[in-house]
Amino acid sequence: MLLCCKVYISETRNEEAVEVIDRAARREPETVIVNKFMDHDYNRVAYTLVSYVAHDSIGCPIYTPLQQSVVAMAGAAYEAINLESHCGAHPRLGVIDDIVCHPLGRASLDEAAWLAKTIASDVGNRFQVPVYLYAAAHPTGKTLETIRRELGYYWPNYMGNQWAGWGQPEILPEKPNEGPEMASRARGVVMIGARPWIATYNVPILSTDVSAAKRIALMVSGRGGGLPTVQTLGLVHGEDTTEITCMLLEPNQIGADRVQKQVEMLAAQGGLDVEKGYFTDLSPEMIVERYMKLINADSS
Repeated sequence: MLLCCKVYISETRNEEAVEVIDRAARREPETVIVNKFMDHDYNRVAYTLVSYVAHDSIGCPIYTPLQQSVVAMAGAAYEAINLESHCGAHPRLGVIDDIVCHPLGRASLDEAAWLAKTIASDVGNRFQVPVYLYAAAHPTGKTLETIRRELGYYWPNYMGNQWAGWGQPEILPEKPNEGPEMASRARGVVMIGARPWIATYNVPILSTDVSAAKRIALMVSGRGGGLPTVQTLGLVHGEDTTEITCMLLEPNQIGADRVQKQVEMLAAQGGLDVEKGYFTDLSPEMIVERYMKLINADSS
């Protein structure tokens, strides 16, 4: 059985730092990097890692190489990146913004939650970073969006549409699940959760009007009365465009095609042109296929 970890790190422009993190991710030969998505405008990189999970005699998960890989990446990131020097057009609250664990194939959500909580304990205690658990890893299933709103994640603190440095109080308004109760300005905090598969899909708008992008994003989202199970942000993306970034919480129910059509319709009402959107990761089926291909190639 396989588990997947997506690790979102706040850096792409410092190539040396990214290379250090890459080396840490490759240290464990039984963990496979199946995808790496870098966005220089957001100054953010997303890694998709996959490995097996082993169980004890009664079927409880006891080991996966993913744990060592993700913790090694965290250590490398905290050594190489100072959040106070970071700036980008995507919200974040830490050097490592988010770690999410997904079950693949016949693996269960409970196994993904076990991995998330194990990583959270390691990261919080070893690196002294406040950790907020969410979804299946949280004792009551608290959502990622709720925690982010409580911590001020969605509000830019630089030039009206950028996130720079640590922009929150060092004494955190909500108690973390692991690690210290005060945030380091150099490292920030990290969210770690477990959930069924989600898809991330971004739609470029050929306009620099970020207010219009935010209005469209809200109207597309379930929170704004649009598509249920779709969460969105309207963000600046480069010098000439904005972007609707979307999390599709149930992509088999409401997929990218519906999101694309909704964005196009709303943008047209405002006289704005839209480009074809793009996924930032592979589908679960493609991830398993790539994992099997890469792990077999390494063993041959």
